[in-house]
Amino acid sequence: MDWSLILILLAMGMAGGFAAGLLGIGGGMVLVPFITMIFTAKQFPPSMVVHMAIATSLATILFTSMSSVRAHHAHGAVLWPIVQRLAPGIVIGSWIGPWVGKQLPTSTLALVFALFVAFSATQMLINKKPSAARDLPGTAGMLAAGGVIGVVSGVVGAGGGFISVPFMTWCNVKIHNAVATSAALGFPIALSGTLSNIYFGWSEPGLPAYSLGYIYLPALAVIASASVMMAPLGARAAHKMPVATLKRVFAVILYALAGYMLWKAFH
Repeated sequence: MDWSLILILLAMGMAGGFAAGLLGIGGGMVLVPFITMIFTAKQFPPSMVVHMAIATSLATILFTSMSSVRAHHAHGAVLWPIVQRLAPGIVIGSWIGPWVGKQLPTSTLALVFALFVAFSATQMLINKKPSAARDLPGTAGMLAAGGVIGVVSGVVGAGGGFISVPFMTWCNVKIHNAVATSAALGFPIALSGTLSNIYFGWSEPGLPAYSLGYIYLPALAVIASASVMMAPLGARAAHKMPVATLKRVFAVILYALAGYMLWKAFH
């Protein structure tokens, strides 16, 4: 990789890491479209570009989530009992998600990602308040919820925050606790999904050099190093300021990225 590409990847990692800490997401919503652009420019096999972008993005969350959750834990905001109840379903779902993604053509996968990002952006803008009487479900419900979060995260290469944060706030978990707890959930999502992407991509013919399954290691190393530095800053910002305005700005950015992935789906 030349220096200009390294600088671009560093900037992406910084943006993704800050977003991960601030909003409890893994950064995949930001990273996947940009990584797709870079892999396309590097002339990676077109049939694998989106798959590799999603897998590489998910792998960065391994590092981002650990950095982010330390900062949130220092504020006492992570609700570890919720993490323990959601984790089993998440691990199962995150393993299945990359397998589902492998069955989809690149164009379909890009379309799924675009629709999911647009839905997530709309969710952020609406910011619907939960019913005052609603609570977290029982064991079966939490297992099912974790499974859904895991599968979607594995398919689109995200940390699950765009499902887990609304789910928890819908169940009357305070927003700062939901963001912090979502950051902690990012690690089992990323670990299971990364191992799955390595396993299902291991024997894939035509992968570029320095790939581990569907994961492109040079991009992972650069992005992860930057995101780990920025995630704690985002987490601290989340505890110091109202995030409503930032959510609106972020939603606009997500709509633009969804537009690119939608274009990619049909070209």
